[in-house]
Amino acid sequence: MKKLVHIIILFFFIISCEDVINVDVPSSEPKLVIDASINWFKGTAGNQQDIKLTLSAPYFDNEIPPATGAEITITDAYNNTFQFNEEGSSGVYKNNAFIPEINGVYNLIISYNNETYFATETLKSVSSIEFIEQENDGGFSGDEIEIKAYYNDPLNEENYYLFEFQNDIPTIPTLEVYDDEFSDGNQIFAFYSEEDLSAGNEIIIRNYGVSERFYEFMFMLLLQNSQDGGGPFETQPAAVRGNCINQTNSNNYPLGYFRLSEAHEFLYIVE
Repeated sequence: MKKLVHIIILFFFIISCEDVINVDVPSSEPKLVIDASINWFKGTAGNQQDIKLTLSAPYFDNEIPPATGAEITITDAYNNTFQFNEEGSSGVYKNNAFIPEINGVYNLIISYNNETYFATETLKSVSSIEFIEQENDGGFSGDEIEIKAYYNDPLNEENYYLFEFQNDIPTIPTLEVYDDEFSDGNQIFAFYSEEDLSAGNEIIIRNYGVSERFYEFMFMLLLQNSQDGGGPFETQPAAVRGNCINQTNSNNYPLGYFRLSEAHEFLYIVE
C-alpha cells in the first residue's frame, strides 16, 4: 500500500510540472533564399525550368514566406538571355525556352528589394543509373531494406554527383553526394536505406551531375544537418554559403545555390 501511495504522488507530481516554457530564440532580418536548380533530365529538351525564391523565417514558424516581385535572368556564353517570370505571387519563377548545354557556363542575375544578386556556374553531365540491387537484411536489426543504385563513372574525369531518393511514404527525401576520387572509371553505387520501406513501395532515384564547388557546399550542409550536427539552437561550426553573392550589399548575403545539372531519373518498385 505504501508503494502504491508513492506511485500516485509521483504521478501527480509529473502532471503538475507540465508548465509552458517559452524559448527565447535569437532572430535576425530575413535573408533571401535562392533555390536555383536547373535540371536537364536525360531524354527531355530541358527548356522548362523554374527558380524558387523565399525568405528565411524564425525556427518555429510554420510557413515559409515567398520572395515576390523579383526580376530574374540567366544568360549563357552566346548572349542568350532567359527571363524567368513569376507565377502570381508564389515566389516561383518560370522559363519555357531555356537552352541547356553540357559544360556551358551560365550567369544568374536576381534583382530583389533594390539589391542585385549574382552567381555563375557550369552545367555538368551525369552518368545514368544502370541497375538497382536490393537487400532485405540491412540495418542494426537485420530486417531493413537497403537499396544500391549502380552507375558507371567516366574514366580520367573528375566527377561529382548528387543523389536524391524519394519514396511514396511520408518521409523527407534523402540527399547524398559522391565523388570519384577513389572510384574513377569504375562501376560504383549510391546507397539508400529507410526502415519503413516495404514491398510495393515506389522509390524515385535521381542522379545529378554537379560541380566540385557544389559538392563541397552540399557536403558541409549535410554534415551540419546530420544527427551529430547539434540541435537547432546550437552554434553551427561554419557558415555554409552558396555561390550567390549580393553585389549591392555584401553584408546581406543570400542563402541557397545556383546549380545546373544533367540528371537521370530511375523509378524502382521495392520487391
